[in-house]
Order: sequence, then C-alpha cells, then structure tokens
Amino acid sequence: MNGLVSIITPMYNSEAFIVDTINSITAQTYTHWELLLIDDKSSDKTIEIVSRYTNKYSNIKLLQNEVNSGAAISRNKGIMAAAGDYIAFLDADDLWKPEKLEKQVTFMRTNNCDVCFSSYEQIDEQGKPLNKLVEALPILTYNKYLKSNYIGNLTGMYNSKALGKITSPNLRKRQDWLLWLAAIKASSKPAQGIQESLAYYRIRENSISSNKLNLLKYNYAVYKKGLGFSTVKSLFYMLVFLKEHFFVKSKQVKKQ
Repeated sequence: MNGLVSIITPMYNSEAFIVDTINSITAQTYTHWELLLIDDKSSDKTIEIVSRYTNKYSNIKLLQNEVNSGAAISRNKGIMAAAGDYIAFLDADDLWKPEKLEKQVTFMRTNNCDVCFSSYEQIDEQGKPLNKLVEALPILTYNKYLKSNYIGNLTGMYNSKALGKITSPNLRKRQDWLLWLAAIKASSKPAQGIQESLAYYRIRENSISSNKLNLLKYNYAVYKKGLGFSTVKSLFYMLVFLKEHFFVKSKQVKKQ
C-alpha cells in the first residue's frame, strides 16, 4: 500500500473558502490520505461547514483550539496528531490540483526525496487566475533557503517516517519558512522541487506578500527569534534576504 499522507489545514473564520479547499482534497487521484482540520476558535460557520465533511468522511477529522492561538500552534497540533508517512500542508483558502498528491508521492519515492515542493499558480480572492506562475527550484539547499523562502507551503511535503515530526516555533507569521528550514536540516539531502504547477495560492487583501513593511518585520523575526541569530547576524541576513528576494527569487515568478 502507498504511504499515508497527513494533510494539515489550520482554519480561522474560513467559511468563504473552506468548501473549495476541502473539495480539492477529496478530488485527489491519490486516495490514501487523512485530513486534519484545526479550528483556531472561529466565530463564523467554519465548524458547521466542516462538520458536513467529518460526518461523511472517516479520514477527515476536526481538532479545535480552546483559544485563538495562531497558525503555528494550530499546525503543530495537527502534526502531532498525524498518523501519516508523509506530512503535507494546505491552508484553508488555497487549492490543490487533482493529481498533486499522486505526482508528489511518486516523485518522492522515485527520487528517494525527504523534502519536496512544487511550482504553483496565483489566484485572486475570488479564485480568478492572476496569470502568474511561481516556479520551484529543482534543488534547494539549506544555505540557499536561508536567503529567502522558496517553498510555497501549500506545495510542501516531508517524509515524517524518515525525518520524524517536524514542527515550527510559535511565531505568528512566517512559521512555515522555519518549519521547512528544520526539515531540510534534518535531512541529509537538499529539498527537491517539481517543476510542474500542482496548486493554486490565493492572494488575499493585506497579505504579507502584498505588504512590504510586514515582509521586512516578519522576515527579521525569522532570523532573530526563529533561528536565534544575534542582532548583527540577523541584520546581515536581512540584507542577504532583500537582495535574494528582489533580484533573484523574483525571477521565479513567470507571467502566463
């Protein structure tokens, strides 16, 4: 039997998007998966909507935070409850293409890969294409990944059977970058990127990617708080990050 994939989806007031997100998982051609939905104390109809799926599918499970705790704690809660050989992530407003899991698991098995990600496309808040493709690097080393966040979290998957359960520090933002840094470090091999686009990333109003000031603040926190770098080393890596993000990583975004 193919390895079980545990899919981790944190949710907070996600009623507008969660149906499409879950449907993109139930439509997967690879069927050996479990979906762990972690609700972060939503005040809308998210839980009511999700309950329709948990009542229908035995492999879709709802976990609930007693208080609003943020994405890092929610993801970590899902990771610790996961039973899969592989762990993958899909936020409550993003989408997967139907062949995503099948192609990724096959790629990881064929290439003896511990950490894998793929290219993805951007859509707007209404789900319309923005005609932008973010290309995955074929090979991503730890040192390269320190310079900028090259893994779209919605495309990432790691082999938990080989690496153990990798969690992230409790930062309100950019905790996914730290998680993938830890996963690559735990592996003796670089992460590998699938060039094909396997997912859709929804650009939301006031997102980090659309707010350059927040981009600087949260990325500094990755170096200073997340990785424990000194102030001088953190500032140095912020300069490295700015160069990498605007002059190197930007070339990975292609118009379609």
